[in-house]
Amino acid sequence: MQRGAAGAHNLPVLDWDDLKYLLAVARHHSTLAAGRALGVDQSTVQRRLKELERQLGRQLVERYPTGYQLTELGQELLPHAERMEQAAQALQQQVEGNRRDLVGLIRVTCPEPLVYRLTRSGLLDRFHARHPGLRVEFVMSDRVLDLQKGEADVALRSGDAEDSDLVGRKVADSLWAVYGSRGYLERAGRPGSVAELARHALVGLDESMAGHRAAAWLRQVAPGTPPVARADGVLGLVSAARSGVGLAPLPTALGDAEPDLVRVLGPIEELTRAWRLLTTPELRRTPRVAAFFDFVVEELDALRPILSG
Repeated sequence: MQRGAAGAHNLPVLDWDDLKYLLAVARHHSTLAAGRALGVDQSTVQRRLKELERQLGRQLVERYPTGYQLTELGQELLPHAERMEQAAQALQQQVEGNRRDLVGLIRVTCPEPLVYRLTRSGLLDRFHARHPGLRVEFVMSDRVLDLQKGEADVALRSGDAEDSDLVGRKVADSLWAVYGSRGYLERAGRPGSVAELARHALVGLDESMAGHRAAAWLRQVAPGTPPVARADGVLGLVSAARSGVGLAPLPTALGDAEPDLVRVLGPIEELTRAWRLLTTPELRRTPRVAAFFDFVVEELDALRPILSG
């Protein structure tokens, strides 16, 4: 926040971040005490005062045996600094008041495996520290929940499901690869290409997940090879692959994190999709959901490795 300090001396535009040091010295008559009040060391106060004096081309304080006193110019600037302090305090109170007004629950739907990674990352801790009145509740499901029907407020979603009635943005890439346990690879060898998958034991998704892109891809690349095991979700694929029963397509964020699994193929281009943060147009305009969206956008660099691996 900046304001001009008007007067007969044609003063340059001054910044509150500089004037607060002058105000603190005027009140405490000591650079040491001023530093304590501002939470900085004494040398910082002295340096900032000298820089302010350099900008103005005149002295603002004088040192006496009883402490620092303002010069004539310093006295002229004092009421301007006090008004800027009041404005800064009012702005801070407004911001804090808005944060206190943000209360309620945000229901976020996403695949179950992501919840552990998101919780361990510290993202939610930082969100709650910024908005203590808001609480995030995960609605875990491999099924696509209907936001329009109120099954959740926000979706963290990847894949082919498109809903033109939702709004949001891409936040990362969803990458998949083929994994096998070290034990399985020792017994059966390692496929050199996607075409060789048909000669291996494969783990797939059950009929409830028949529309998932990983299930469709396995049917396409190994049409004559029925899975040796089926899972009702991605975590089941991870467990089956880890047990050594066969190879499985997995998100790289999960497969790479398993010490007992080896990535043998991929990422698979046909399985790559976008991770999107989605909500309804009506909810996007609510303060609680807007706060969550804004936070996620600020934290994209931290979020992308959690989603993409």
